[in-house]
Amino acid sequence: MRMRSWGAMALYLMPLLATAQPSVSLNGLLGRNAAILVINGQVRTVRVGQQQDGVRLVEVGDGSVAVEVDGQRRQLLLGAAPVAQRSSSGRGQGAGQRIVLSAGSGGHFVTSGSINGGSVQFLVDTGATTVSMSRAQADRLGLNYRNGRPVRMQTANGVISGYLMTLDRVRIGDVEIGGVEATVAERDMPVVLLGNSFLSRFQMKRENETLVLERRF
Repeated sequence: MRMRSWGAMALYLMPLLATAQPSVSLNGLLGRNAAILVINGQVRTVRVGQQQDGVRLVEVGDGSVAVEVDGQRRQLLLGAAPVAQRSSSGRGQGAGQRIVLSAGSGGHFVTSGSINGGSVQFLVDTGATTVSMSRAQADRLGLNYRNGRPVRMQTANGVISGYLMTLDRVRIGDVEIGGVEATVAERDMPVVLLGNSFLSRFQMKRENETLVLERRF
């Protein structure tokens, strides 16, 4: 069973950059049928046989994948070419390095955690560019999102308004990450989407109904 993305709620910041000669690295494995690739600095979930931004995923192995770029086959090792760390203020210094999640109903990975010390329920969504939440959730957490940058976001139901901001702390278990980008949407959402602004800090590997996140930086 592959990991699914809540397409109806996943938020994408626009536009995305493309290049004629993409650079690519392996960020995570999702069973034998999909992988998380970083293509030109953008995190992409790609299924075997699918092409994204000029990169086609050929096969998934143990700790590696084969891709095709410009007609040439490449072998990528997990963690061999890490994404450059973005500078941010107030980086988290949580002692934990590993998060282990079990799939729930429908194959989704849902877990409790906190944002800036306030408790939330997260849904792992590799299709979401950032950690994403509703305005009501942000108000409950006391976030000053209106001081953030106004943005327009593309969803499955059309373009909506929101704000882009940086969270001081995002925590799951004993793992805490600081300086995480988030979007606050002008719409209702039952959970907080745990998107790639958090997930890209980890190597991801799915085995059956278990998802393991190993901290990279």
